[in-house]
Amino acid sequence: MIYKISGNIISKEGGKVAIDLGSIAFEVFVSMNSYAELPEQGKRVELFTHFVMREDGVALYGFTTNDEKLLFLKLNTVSKIGPKMALAILGSVGKDELITAITAEDVNRLSRIPGIGRKTAERIIVELKDKLKEFTVTGMVKTGSNSVRDDVISALCGLGYKLSDSEKAVASESDSNDFQTLLKKSLSRLAGLQP
Repeated sequence: MIYKISGNIISKEGGKVAIDLGSIAFEVFVSMNSYAELPEQGKRVELFTHFVMREDGVALYGFTTNDEKLLFLKLNTVSKIGPKMALAILGSVGKDELITAITAEDVNRLSRIPGIGRKTAERIIVELKDKLKEFTVTGMVKTGSNSVRDDVISALCGLGYKLSDSEKAVASESDSNDFQTLLKKSLSRLAGLQP
């Protein structure tokens, strides 16, 4: 098993990063949350990794924290959730929000993750809610609400923005409660087009 790798980033593109370890370079798939935390090309990075070997190929998955890696491994134990789906889930909501949604049995929040329907959300809760005691939630995460603001935050996370950045962008737009308008304004703010 490859537990962790350290090296210089030689390329970054949409959910994967190439890391030069000296005499060998690895291509590593990362969640959008980990991708957002990566330093720029040429800088040194350290990733916790999980190696997957299947009939149709091999892949290396990387995480900026060991907790994210452990949660990824837990998601992989859920029936019908493979590594790519587990990575997409983590990239969509992040560790803290996912743990909070599962422990609060918030089926609505989980089913808003792209690619996750109601049945899959229920399966994730049933199979994982008692297996997450080792994890701690570092921030305040709101669940149970089905407001337009929460939907916009979810959409922004699905586009690869960090949960904290998405929440700040949405919170700064207090004059709008229409989904499309709020999404456009939040995207503009995140892109740096608005102060």
